[in-house]
Amino acid sequence: MANVMQIKIITPEKVFFEGEADFMEFNTADGEVGIYPMHVPMTVILDPGVLRIYNGDDKKEAALHSGFAEILPDKITILAEAVEWPWEIDKNRAEKEKIRAERAMSADGDVDGKAELSLKSAILRIRMADKK
Repeated sequence: MANVMQIKIITPEKVFFEGEADFMEFNTADGEVGIYPMHVPMTVILDPGVLRIYNGDDKKEAALHSGFAEILPDKITILAEAVEWPWEIDKNRAEKEKIRAERAMSADGDVDGKAELSLKSAILRIRMADKK
């Protein structure tokens, strides 16, 4: 039984992260999941949330926005709209994004859910920026 899995996180602009992990956590459309090596294969839709990558005593955290993840027993591939390390986040910009999303939700009822997703992403960015 393998005790690590290969992780590859890809955004439209770059390969965000490539390495090994013995445990990983992230948000899906159905809630937060924790993945160990030898997990049952599955594909999930990602929701905005904190991505945590554990490898021994090393823990990395990033703001993961939306996307998809393919989970295999020895490998996880994430195709993300955006992923940011805490030090990459501009908190002032995130706070303005939050205000815009709240206004959009109250103005048009957010029928298609875009403003709600923007609000979740803004709140996530603000929370992660505080971890710098």
